[in-house]
Amino acid sequence: MSPIPSAALSQRILPAATPPELLRNFCIIAHIDHGKSTLADRMLQLTGVVDARQMRAQYLDRMDIERERGITIKSQAVRMPWELDGTPYALNMIDTPGHVDFTYEVSRSLAACEGAVLLVDAAQGIEAQTLANLYLAMENDLTIIPVLNKIDLPAAQPEKYAEELAKLIGGEPEDCLRVSGKTGAGVVELLDKIVATLPAPTGDPDAPARAMIFDSVYDTYRGVVTYVRVKDGNLSPRERIVMMSTKATHELLEIGVISPEPNPTQGLGVGEVGYLITGVKDVRQSKVGDTVTNASKPAAESLGGYHDPRPMVFSGLYPIDGSDYPVLRDALDKLKLNDAALNYEPETSVALGFGFRVGFLGLLHLEIVRERLEREFDLDLISTAPNVVYEVTLEDRSVVTVTNPSEFPGGKIMEVREPVVRATILCPSEFIGAVMELCQTRRGDLLGMDYLSEDRVEMRYTLPLAEIVFDFFDQLKSRTRGYASLDYEPTGEQAADLVKVDILLQGEQVDAFSSIVHKEKAYAYGVMMAGKLKDLIPRQQFEVPIQAAVGARVIARETIRAIRKDVLAKCYGGDITRKRKLLEKQKEGKKRMKTIGRVDVPQEAFIAALSSDGGGGKDAKKK
Repeated sequence: MSPIPSAALSQRILPAATPPELLRNFCIIAHIDHGKSTLADRMLQLTGVVDARQMRAQYLDRMDIERERGITIKSQAVRMPWELDGTPYALNMIDTPGHVDFTYEVSRSLAACEGAVLLVDAAQGIEAQTLANLYLAMENDLTIIPVLNKIDLPAAQPEKYAEELAKLIGGEPEDCLRVSGKTGAGVVELLDKIVATLPAPTGDPDAPARAMIFDSVYDTYRGVVTYVRVKDGNLSPRERIVMMSTKATHELLEIGVISPEPNPTQGLGVGEVGYLITGVKDVRQSKVGDTVTNASKPAAESLGGYHDPRPMVFSGLYPIDGSDYPVLRDALDKLKLNDAALNYEPETSVALGFGFRVGFLGLLHLEIVRERLEREFDLDLISTAPNVVYEVTLEDRSVVTVTNPSEFPGGKIMEVREPVVRATILCPSEFIGAVMELCQTRRGDLLGMDYLSEDRVEMRYTLPLAEIVFDFFDQLKSRTRGYASLDYEPTGEQAADLVKVDILLQGEQVDAFSSIVHKEKAYAYGVMMAGKLKDLIPRQQFEVPIQAAVGARVIARETIRAIRKDVLAKCYGGDITRKRKLLEKQKEGKKRMKTIGRVDVPQEAFIAALSSDGGGGKDAKKK
């Protein structure tokens, strides 16, 4: 969500709360690139909250990264007026992301709604993430409205996919609305159906106020801006409020709704979605999932918060300039406010200095967070190769949790356990063989396979998380000509034959390049890393061996040849013994240099060798 502009102060104050029976709260859920943001644009135009002069494509996508990549990263709430049979209603819509890495955003949006518009591309049909979001909505007992989008496309097959949708959610193919977000066809009927079908929010208007925080953002001038959904009671400006988990009390300076720019109101009542401004600058005082209540008449118990997301992938973030460490810490604090799925703790590296170990929900999440830190806070960062969390059991039965290869214990190890995920892959049936081969090379076990239609199949696999966080999705896309879609969820742990591969320069271990890999792939990783570093590290005055080792055993080696000074240049004639004497003298000097020499590894070598861009890939956004 975008920060509240100061111009909001000068806007007119809207009247107090709308009666709950005239409210409809819904979100749009779909796979990436199925037209959520385009449909939201048409709704904003039809309801008149954005005029033609201000209108632009992807209106609710406020970040540059979202607009450049054509994906939604942050959920956006907006209030729209709509009239049906002469009765004015207020619709609170939340546009959600479609990528698997931002499922936590979707789950929080669902908790603030009574209904969901399930959007499916009429030319592509149901994708893996559509299914995942549908199951999330069903778990939250939301009313589902099935909608087929992009019916204006020549390749659209609405009848075929309407049957697929009807089978999934139970109902008739005729119940699936057919719309086009691009041309606006069918959007009026959809808005009418939302008002007629979705239940009004319920709650006790006379009870002590309880409002759930579902998002927040930091504004430089106004402090923390908190986005809430009111469940019971009402909130008014200038009253004192309490955050129930932190027990912090604040004065409510401004309260209002987003339509789609912030509009102050005289209060928020049952079922309403809006924003609160308290002027607080401490970013830790507004926690997503917390409950806001009145200080004078506090509620007895808080609303059930959201479950904390489990990080799937860990990576170290280090500032290139060590003096930027405090700036990086503040930047992560502010970003955590806007991205509740972010987890981080300080760590140090011999090679890279001070930084943070950051937990992400996936590789695209890592890529986006790093890009946001660099753009929004003007930082230059190195991110170490992504890895997952392992549990190592030693011979004395003690258990060590490893989030970083440098923490991997030496000595005798009884067992190493790694996280596994249940992956759902949807693809045309002609690619079954290619997908099976890929999953088997990544140590996958087939759980089952179902045909959704004659030519589309759903495959379920158990896969180690470490095998899919790098280039699994890129490989899946290339082997299925871009038709496959992937979704995954954690399912526990399994024992595996894993080893730590160390990279040694001149016999010294460089912790930043270490990695935990399966025993069968250790040799390939060692050869790849040694070859990469040989090309990246400049030649020194002495010969530098690059070794990859598992424990004390060296499994791969490359040598950076020494720069040889031509000491014979001045001997343009004369005795051979004089030349040999000079060469022997040089040899002695090189030998001494070799024993005491330290290798200077340039910053560019770290950036290139640890670059995680190969894992997320440019195609990851299309997942």
